[in-house]
Amino acid sequence: QVLLVESGGGLVQTGGSLRLSCARSGRTFSNYAVGWFRQAPGKEREFVAAINAGGGTTSYADAAKNRFTISRDNAKNTVYLQMNNLKPEDAAVYYCAAGVRAFVSGTEYQQAAYDFWGQGIQVTVSS
Repeated sequence: QVLLVESGGGLVQTGGSLRLSCARSGRTFSNYAVGWFRQAPGKEREFVAAINAGGGTTSYADAAKNRFTISRDNAKNTVYLQMNNLKPEDAAVYYCAAGVRAFVSGTEYQQAAYDFWGQGIQVTVSS
């Protein structure tokens, strides 16, 4: 079983930055694509960004483009989501997920492409 743990969330002011980390405990997950999703209260969980297993291909939701950057360090079994210029509408619980089917036929946006999920971490943006 792949266990994923998110960290780096918290409270930040509008315009501030946070870096989320997603780490796998135990064995490597360098052969998995990793995605970040978020869910705000009363809303559906939505795609934020994803990175393929090798780290050479990334995808972003329109809301994340030009502000968020996803990256990975497979030597550290960690995927990062650097979030800059945060807005109140970015406030949500952020989840990382890993799967081998993401990026197959453009499925990285779909939650069903991911097999393992973290427990989520809160990001709060004050206005």
